[in-house]
Amino acid sequence: MTLQDRLNAFKAEFRASRPDEVRQTMERATAELIASGAAARALKAGDRAPAFALQGPDGTMVASADLLARGPLVVSFYRGVWCPYCNLELQALEAAREAFEAAGARLVAISPQNRVNSRKSVRDNRLAFPILSDPGNETAAAFGLRFALPGYLVDLYRSLGNHLPLFNGDDSWTLPMPGRFVIGSDGVIAYAEVNPDYTRRPEPADMLPAIARAKALAAAPLPAQGKSAIRCAAVHSARP
Repeated sequence: MTLQDRLNAFKAEFRASRPDEVRQTMERATAELIASGAAARALKAGDRAPAFALQGPDGTMVASADLLARGPLVVSFYRGVWCPYCNLELQALEAAREAFEAAGARLVAISPQNRVNSRKSVRDNRLAFPILSDPGNETAAAFGLRFALPGYLVDLYRSLGNHLPLFNGDDSWTLPMPGRFVIGSDGVIAYAEVNPDYTRRPEPADMLPAIARAKALAAAPLPAQGKSAIRCAAVHSARP
């Protein structure tokens, strides 16, 4: 079963178990985010990735520059441990981790939640890759992923117990759109997939060709024009 199959199955169960007004409110917010065009403004293949240094669950600082010094980097932005779609994605990424590492890439996931909840993400999903805390979604904003929840969705989240200030340690009520990036060791994005519909996520195996391209570029540098052409071929559009 693919990741998206699992997400679709959970979505069907959720829709069947919740009142219509809850489902309609969530779908309204997703439709408005799609219509805003926010995903189209996020970073794309060929763009330079912002550098970041964020805390892991144990307080250790993890810097993108250190990771990229060892090869390509797969970065996944997710909403938090309270999001079942995100947990399914994290589990799928963990299942693919050895394939990423065999291809020469490292894997990290980033969310706005605090370190306590990052530890819960690691424990509940049995993860062996770093989960990093992004206070205020500042790194997500640098990638073009941060958005503010509309007031009616804030009210719904509160009623459901998803009080983001408690999970994240700030009062911003912002989240990242789910985003997956492959960054080459030169700091240039080789693959980008951003979707304003949080119920849709790319398959982890989709990263492998981009990792191979990034490794090839690092091993056999080309003139700037040639590199640009190859990177542009890796562009993936959001699919609402």
